[in-house]
Amino acid sequence: MAVLQMQKVSICALKKERKAVLEYLQSIGIMEMTQDIEEDAAFEKMDTVSQRTSFEKAANTADQALEILQHYVPKKQSMLSSLAGKELVESDDFGKAIERREEIHRVAIRIVKSNKEIAEHQANISRLENSIEGLKPWLSLDIPMNFKGTRKTAMFIGTMPGDHSLEDLYGIIAECAPDLTGADIEIISKDRDATYLTVLCLSEEAGQVEEAIRQHGFARPSQVVTQTPVQKKESYEKQIEQLNKMIEEIQQRLIAADAYREDLRLISDYYRIRAEKYEVLGTLPQTKNTFLITGYVPKESFQDIRGILENRYGCVVDVAEIAEEEEPPVLLKNNQFSESAEPILESYALPKKGEIDPTTVMSFFYVFFFGLMLSDAAYGAIISIACFVLLKKFPRMGAMRKSIKLFFWCGLSTLLWGIMFGGYFGDVINVVSKTFFGHEVGIRAAWFVPLDDPMRLLIYSMAFGTIHLLVGLGIKGYMEIKAKKYLDAVCDVGIWYVFLIGLLLLLIPSEIFASIAGSQIVFPPAVNLLAKIMAIGGALGLLLMSGRSSKNFGLRIALGAYDIYNVTGWLSDVLSYSRLLALGLATGVIASVVNQMGSMFGDGILGAIGFILVFIVGHTLNLAINLLGAYVHTNRLQYVEFFGKFYEGGGKAFHPFKTNTKYVDFKEETNQ
Repeated sequence: MAVLQMQKVSICALKKERKAVLEYLQSIGIMEMTQDIEEDAAFEKMDTVSQRTSFEKAANTADQALEILQHYVPKKQSMLSSLAGKELVESDDFGKAIERREEIHRVAIRIVKSNKEIAEHQANISRLENSIEGLKPWLSLDIPMNFKGTRKTAMFIGTMPGDHSLEDLYGIIAECAPDLTGADIEIISKDRDATYLTVLCLSEEAGQVEEAIRQHGFARPSQVVTQTPVQKKESYEKQIEQLNKMIEEIQQRLIAADAYREDLRLISDYYRIRAEKYEVLGTLPQTKNTFLITGYVPKESFQDIRGILENRYGCVVDVAEIAEEEEPPVLLKNNQFSESAEPILESYALPKKGEIDPTTVMSFFYVFFFGLMLSDAAYGAIISIACFVLLKKFPRMGAMRKSIKLFFWCGLSTLLWGIMFGGYFGDVINVVSKTFFGHEVGIRAAWFVPLDDPMRLLIYSMAFGTIHLLVGLGIKGYMEIKAKKYLDAVCDVGIWYVFLIGLLLLLIPSEIFASIAGSQIVFPPAVNLLAKIMAIGGALGLLLMSGRSSKNFGLRIALGAYDIYNVTGWLSDVLSYSRLLALGLATGVIASVVNQMGSMFGDGILGAIGFILVFIVGHTLNLAINLLGAYVHTNRLQYVEFFGKFYEGGGKAFHPFKTNTKYVDFKEETNQ
């Protein structure tokens, strides 16, 4: 339960050590750069845009080459391969790849160029295939399509819209040019949209013939070739065959280039590391002989890196003061159990300056409530076993490891609550024994069965919620005491504790509570008197002290009265925990319905088969739906009810300058 304290440091060293210092800081990855000093007469910054752009371009080229290889030489991956994390490589292998980086980069360029050639050839093939498609209606034409006639004749080759017969076509010409000596028309082919034809006439009558057919939509072919259509089609097909051979040859070269796949991954990460280093280098204030680095380091690691920087690289390392208005980056540190809940907190907000890390407290309540909502021992066992196997099989899982670990703990909590409530795939043991063996055999609940006594679970749900809310209020008081705001701690937390506990002590022996709980609780008179004193005293305290910041007495009382009214918000928050009951019952009810549906097939072999099918499908869906519901509603109880009592958030995550790779991790420190 800690936010690591940050130490702001400044590092000054000779320029000749610049490369070594940056590479050391990048390899250990525990310093976030800030570079507060701007350019002035003493300091200037190096322009590294061109170098950084060059490295980024080289990394992108390697990435493109890898994508191309994956397309032509796919590497099979299992569904869970994404959980395995980055490949772990020896630093020697990485160093050898770096020594050959120019050769590997040329290979990457060739791969990208080859893929571009394939795309161009495929585009040409598509164009040629379209041309062949355009020639199909003309394949029976035995003259070149650009033939215009002889010295004494004129030839028109084209199309007329619609389906026309020879009689129609001759009629069109006779109607539009009745004085013609004559024309010879040949229909080459037809389709539902056009008639493909040739018209032969005397040269001196060509104008009249053309005018006649154009009036009825005659148009020249879009594709006019100097050979017969059949000859041109054969020519196109030969070109396509040749292009396909060229594509096949290029693809074989790409397949052969797969031998460089691992090297491409290594140099892609190498260039990515170099680009990040030059990006930082461009932000460093420098003089002619020295350079300066400023940033944040976790205080617990400061002395270690200080010694190495001073002794190995001759740096001058100074501690800088963090200004009052300055927000240092936030880095959380928790135990093995609580760190699994850090992603839940980070998805809401990191603690801002002066706030504590609520992860540890939240993690216990989170796991507790999650199990109570799902509350089936079999479901919990499945979740925990699945998560345990994943954690063991993929020890270098990466960012998802914490979340998988959280679900492992939530599964154990679900298992425990399932035993308490007697839920094992709902009531499957009772249903199976009654359906197939004629008598009921069940496992008794260690505590009680919620389906038989839902009001009891409701009471406990609201009791757990009240504890959750009071803990949140207590954390607020702790933060105010830590900040030495003692009056605020008493007025904003202590008085509320007195008021709320007094109200609870008045509520518990009341008839309203008895009607809900199903039993009457009687306190001794002294406790009842104490409850009244606490409730009245707490209300008076809130009335007088909640608006203490105002000097106007009337406004102060009004603000106090409004704060007392906020007790309705507490009531609303407590009622929100009834979702623990709702989700817990939903899991059990749906599971029981699934079991009853399976038992409808009766006993015998067919009944057993039907039961098994319904059981598998039904409980899989029930587990998926209620797992999602438990996750969402547990988050809500933390974000809205719990955090609403003390937590604001707004901190900035710690982003150290480190070796950010895409494909591989290194077994030991690497000198790039």
